[in-house]
Order: sequence, then C-alpha cells, then structure tokens
Amino acid sequence: MDLFELILNRRSVRKYTGESVSEAALNRILAAGLLAPTGKNKKPCEFYLVRDKELLKELSAAKKAGGAMLADCDAAIAVLADPEVSDTWIEDSSIALSYMQLMAAESGVGSCWCQMRLRSSAEGKDAEANVRAVVDAPPRYRVVGVLALGIPAEQPKPRTERDADFSKVFEL
Repeated sequence: MDLFELILNRRSVRKYTGESVSEAALNRILAAGLLAPTGKNKKPCEFYLVRDKELLKELSAAKKAGGAMLADCDAAIAVLADPEVSDTWIEDSSIALSYMQLMAAESGVGSCWCQMRLRSSAEGKDAEANVRAVVDAPPRYRVVGVLALGIPAEQPKPRTERDADFSKVFEL
C-alpha cells in the first residue's frame, strides 16, 4: 500500500475485538512517534505506553466526553511533552501522534486520537492533570493527546480522493 492509499484507509477506530496488539506492532508504532520530526530536533515528547486495564479505565475518565474507547482498547500511548525543552511541543506532539496513527493503520491496528489539551473531566478537573496523575509524569509536562490502540472490531469505509475538499485550497 502506498502512502496515499494508507491515508485514505486510515480511519478512527473506537471499537476493538479485545485481542492483543503484538509487541512488534507496538514497537513499530512507538518507533514512528520517536522518529517523527520535531522543531530544531529538540525532541520534547515522551511516550507512556499503558496496557494495564485499570489504568486504561482511569485514562478513559480523564476528560468529560470522547475518551470511552480508552477503557476498551488493548493499549494506549499518552504523548506528553516538556514545554521547557521546546516551544513547539504542541506541534511536535501532534506530528508524533499522526505518525503513530499512520503506522498503526499500516500495521493493521485500529487507533483513535483522544485529545486532552484544553479539556476537563466530568468533575471539572483538568484532563492533562488527570493523565499526568495516571502515568505519574512531572507536573510541568503537557499532554496533547492519548492514542487508543486495538484490533479493530469494525473497519470504517475508506475515504476516496473525492473526499478531499479542494475548496479549502487557495492558490496565490
């Protein structure tokens, strides 16, 4: 599959079979995040691989809505960044999450990016603080998102080239 075909086929997956994601696939997904480009190659991101079911359940409650799939996934990768290392931590984390999603799709693993930055829990607590508490990260670290991973229970239809909305492109 070429890269464009992979982009068309990559879809957010929120339902998983319960089967385990192989160590080889997890390592490739993590390597994709670790190899993602960062501003000035400062590499401010750290990756917390969570497989413990109780911790996954805690992560699923880190924000009010949109994180339920974390309770049922096989593994999750919380992407945290140290803003003292680089002022491009948001962009760097986002690129790493995107690379990992593409590698997950290429590996036959379903994924869904669960945004944590600027979100709060049902109790009104900061979602980033909740994630930091679950993974025991330093308080200065920031959290863009958590990537849910699992073997897909269903595969959403791929996009087509016609789905690319070129009305959003302005040629100057």
